[in-house]
Amino acid sequence: MPSIAVTALGRLPGLALRSVLSALVAVTPVLAAGATAATPARPNIVMIVVDDAALMDFGAFGGEARTPNIDRLARQGAMFTAYHTSPLCSPSRAMLLTGVDNHRAGVATIEEILPPEQRRKPGYGLQFAPGVWTVARRLKGEGYRTLMVGKWHLGHGPGALPDEQGFDRSLALDASGADNWAAKPYMPYYDTAPWFENGAPAKMPTSYYSSDMMVERLSGYIDEAPAGSQPFFAYLAFQAVHIPVQAPKAYSDHYRGRFDGGWEKIRDERAARARALGLIPPEAVIRGMPNSARKWDDLTPKERAIYARGMEVYAGMLEAMDASVGRLIAHLEARGELANTLFVVTSDNGPEPSDPVHAPGMNLWMALNGYRWRLKDLGEAGSLNFIGKEWASALSAPGNRFKFYTSEGGIHVPLILSGPGVRAGTRIASRAFVTDVAPTLLDYAAAAQRPAALSMDGRSLRPVLTGAARSTWGPDEPVGVEVSGNAALFRGDYKIVRDMPPVGDGQWRLYNLASDPGETADLATDEPARFKQMLADYAAYETRVGVQPMPPGYTTTKQLTSNALGRQMRMIGVAGVGLLVLLLGGVVVLARRRSKTRARKA
Repeated sequence: MPSIAVTALGRLPGLALRSVLSALVAVTPVLAAGATAATPARPNIVMIVVDDAALMDFGAFGGEARTPNIDRLARQGAMFTAYHTSPLCSPSRAMLLTGVDNHRAGVATIEEILPPEQRRKPGYGLQFAPGVWTVARRLKGEGYRTLMVGKWHLGHGPGALPDEQGFDRSLALDASGADNWAAKPYMPYYDTAPWFENGAPAKMPTSYYSSDMMVERLSGYIDEAPAGSQPFFAYLAFQAVHIPVQAPKAYSDHYRGRFDGGWEKIRDERAARARALGLIPPEAVIRGMPNSARKWDDLTPKERAIYARGMEVYAGMLEAMDASVGRLIAHLEARGELANTLFVVTSDNGPEPSDPVHAPGMNLWMALNGYRWRLKDLGEAGSLNFIGKEWASALSAPGNRFKFYTSEGGIHVPLILSGPGVRAGTRIASRAFVTDVAPTLLDYAAAAQRPAALSMDGRSLRPVLTGAARSTWGPDEPVGVEVSGNAALFRGDYKIVRDMPPVGDGQWRLYNLASDPGETADLATDEPARFKQMLADYAAYETRVGVQPMPPGYTTTKQLTSNALGRQMRMIGVAGVGLLVLLLGGVVVLARRRSKTRARKA
């Protein structure tokens, strides 16, 4: 693969020397330990996970944000246009890192919305189950150095953090998210931002910007070994663009006025670009904004200003993250390792619809934790910014719905593979799933099978990348996914989907994604035999992986509120007991003083 040109951002002195070095590397690959001229070096692997990015958020997929470095990786490699993940972060990351279905892997859902009825059930321990091996653990056994920086959210405590899951070096955020400017929590579910380095509580800088800090730390880990001495696997899990949506003002200002037309306009524009880019058929029908969405023109001028600015920050956050990716690319180029590095870039799920700012009690929590939501400095340090369900609905075009749900807007996301062994300018339109990434990477690394490890559910995508196969999955092979009651099953071009309340109604529907990627025409009545077969396929999937039933009346919103309140009460309870002891002690001291005073007066 030729050396990738990067933006001027982040370039260090010595450009001429690095250019010569990169040119040499492009024609003379660095040999890994044990490799010979007849046996090419095993590739370095960099897996980049963006948090809550929609299918079309990257420029290469038609997004508004400037992402030149990710776009270059897309041009130099392969874009998957029919790739699906799960609707929530931890299940997706578990499958991405292991190739094993989230229930079999032990991470069926996320702890923030886990109902008490499912706690401690098989698959619902919310950390990797025994026998489940990460890509890092497998590659470590193959002589790779294994590095991780960013969001973890795959289990707490001894045995669950990255240092016990195959990573030699790690700086991990053991939470669903955190502030991007400082190590502090972003929601009442947490009382801290739990960062760990190599399994121990990390000493974080007083202030930083998350994307910059992560790439700087990862680059330092990479530099701990001489270039070419040993292949490495690096897992880089950005906080962008998870809540809180924050970015340096200079990046956000690049998008002044870009979103002033409102969410209806952006959804229509994305649908048009999806047709023009060939992401969907030209004649495909795409849903408009949901009926529950507010009309942009019905908002007050003040509301329109702050919501438009929120999206400017969102785009700025993507651009800032991309600039950090550019710095990592430049760093690898300077080391002479870029030509032998395989990149994976993807998102864990679709765009985030939540509005934490207007939840009951949040105004007090925000005040106590140094947060505000105002136009003046939206997205900057101390700002708790979000985009909300209307913008999430707009960004999910051409799909329907968003994060949490298994409609296309929640699980149809971008996937890019770029590097040695991947043909430039490749477009893959056949189905691919999140469990397919791990076996693909192991295939490129020529990793041996590990009998002690649980078998993977995914398949290597390498045959479709090389042109040896037209598809990874056959037309009659079912692939299922389930998270907290929201479920889907794919069989060829067809998909059945069930979205639960409060947004869905819990009913199964059947769609042909080849002709109807917007999921507008339910075929359950028109094709009853197919619908019945796919329901049976899903029932078999549930039995095979161990899906637990949802309790009556369950919704993610109610459970999140209940779990957050429970945690707050437990945290307040400890402090409350201490306060009560102090108050009682004060009362006793005061009573004694009064007693002595009375005695003296007597």
